[in-house]
Amino acid sequence: MKKDIKNRKDIETLVNAFYAKIKEDKLLQSFFTNPEGFNWEKHLNTMYNFWENMLFFSGNYEGNPLHLHRHLHQLTNIKKSHFQRWNKLFSDTVDELYAGKNADLIKKRSINISNIIQKNIIPKEMSE
Repeated sequence: MKKDIKNRKDIETLVNAFYAKIKEDKLLQSFFTNPEGFNWEKHLNTMYNFWENMLFFSGNYEGNPLHLHRHLHQLTNIKKSHFQRWNKLFSDTVDELYAGKNADLIKKRSINISNIIQKNIIPKEMSE
């Protein structure tokens, strides 16, 4: 039986497993390999902080995901299919590693965040 997400260590395990998939994913890997000066260590630490805050309200994340993704969209033209693939990989990774209230909650929050970002950066006519 799988355990639930309980602490930062579990978040780190989830984020590391998820981004290992991203690095191999043909649709998404270019977002993380093409940007000049992309720093995996910094990005992963930011994601640990972000998801820990989203799940446990740790207060250790500072940033604006919407602003960041708007900028990324201007550089790379993020599409609805990218969000769909990201959501699937994230949910699949959670399901592979964890089960329980927090696992369900992090999946719901990831979908909600993804939807908000998507609605705010992709023009309506392009998202249909």
